[in-house]
Amino acid sequence: MTDYAEVIGDPISQSKSPAIHGFWIEKLGLDAKYRAHHVTAEGLADYLAARREDPDWCGCNVTMPHKQKVIPLIDRLDNVAERVGAVNTVHRAKDGALVGRNTDVAGFLEPLRDHLARQHYFRMARVLGTGGAARAIVAGLDEAGFTIVLAGRDPEKAQALLNELSGGEHHVAPLSHFAEPADFAFDDREGCCDLVINVSPLGMRGQPPLAFDWSHAPPGSIAYDIVTDPVETDFLKSAGEAGFGTIDGLSMLIGQAAAAFVHFFGVEPPRKFDTELRERLVA
Repeated sequence: MTDYAEVIGDPISQSKSPAIHGFWIEKLGLDAKYRAHHVTAEGLADYLAARREDPDWCGCNVTMPHKQKVIPLIDRLDNVAERVGAVNTVHRAKDGALVGRNTDVAGFLEPLRDHLARQHYFRMARVLGTGGAARAIVAGLDEAGFTIVLAGRDPEKAQALLNELSGGEHHVAPLSHFAEPADFAFDDREGCCDLVINVSPLGMRGQPPLAFDWSHAPPGSIAYDIVTDPVETDFLKSAGEAGFGTIDGLSMLIGQAAAAFVHFFGVEPPRKFDTELRERLVA
């Protein structure tokens, strides 16, 4: 029989994970498959119980709304998933246990690796949104030494998230604060690392745009949008027009998938083909 892995969620038809993992399987010539499988909240326990008994099942990626609901149904968590309180990858360990991991943190940080390898006097990230994706991103930024300004429609929710995930001195702000122009005079940012990150669904196809005025971003900031459809969001377009560097959502998506692929199939994905993979994903 053929080994296989899956991505589960509700809904699931929009997932790009089968295209990403399938591309790597094809390039490596593996006798394996990766597919999307629709699983509702009510069917999650039954799904995992059935897969435990299937020797060909290598694991699954977990997307919304199951990233927290899956935790009581598996056997153990890695340190990152335990800290974040969310799982996006489940795989079968050698002892047969189902292990929950969070590769979203590694995927988010991957395109920032060169920047974070440098020493900085100060690191600040303005994080726009407090939804499910914010958990992994806040945890990753905190671990990387950033002071975080977490902006959401509900500042109390933002503060609760920071209190849960970090012991650092961070800040909250209403999301609407960043929609209006600012007249703040930024100091010299030499030796600093500044990020502006959209972790909300705003700007996604079918959603309202994210209102952000770039007068709030210090010189040299990097704009990072985790939205993948469209890849070039209005947020990133306006950042580029304002002279800022940009990172799109495919960077995080491919990075988190690469970290999961190793756990599913036991080999590193062929990242030398990333340009070709990105072209396929946006075709």
